[in-house]
Amino acid sequence: MSTGLAITFIILALIVGLVGGFFIARQYMMKYLKENPPINEDMLRMMMTQMGRKPSEKQVRQVMSQMSKATDKMDKKKK
Repeated sequence: MSTGLAITFIILALIVGLVGGFFIARQYMMKYLKENPPINEDMLRMMMTQMGRKPSEKQVRQVMSQMSKATDKMDKKKK
């Protein structure tokens, strides 16, 4: 086997590995963020309090519901 051919195979394997790794990592992060959203009810309450509002439980649930619906809508658009 010539040296040039061996180098070509190594570079090709590296490129395939990088592309495959990128897509696997992307899928993993999308799944992780869907299961563990970056904002939860406690964070939402804290933000509303900092904005000068005293949030009721109903308001917090409504905002969380709206965020969930928006996320689901975006997921459906992507598919």
